[in-house]
Amino acid sequence: MSDTTGAGDTGIHQDVPPSGTGCVECDRDGSWWVHLRRCATCGHIGCCDDSINRHATAHAEQTGHRYIQSFEPGEDWFWDYSAQQFADGPRLAPPTSRPDSQPVPGPAGRVPGNWLEIVQAEEGPHS
Repeated sequence: MSDTTGAGDTGIHQDVPPSGTGCVECDRDGSWWVHLRRCATCGHIGCCDDSINRHATAHAEQTGHRYIQSFEPGEDWFWDYSAQQFADGPRLAPPTSRPDSQPVPGPAGRVPGNWLEIVQAEEGPHS
């Protein structure tokens, strides 16, 4: 484990691989996602808050795992749920993103044609 935030034990485990290439719960339930996030503690892959199911945040709330990292190609940012802000973090075990061949939103074959309307409706009037 490495702590790059200067805040003591972060719970970030650099040696834990991701749980797969897609959102665990969406894959289980036959759903779809907009973007993917990786728990920096246990490797759980969940969908982002722009997705209709918001599984990454649900995982953090259920487990208390504080940090996620983007699981999108070319992105390496971390988010700290406790502080509600971006954070620095170490390099995590590979793979560090979903496959480039996996579309956004994804996965192929499960995304409805009107996905943008569905996401915008989920956001509601507060957005």
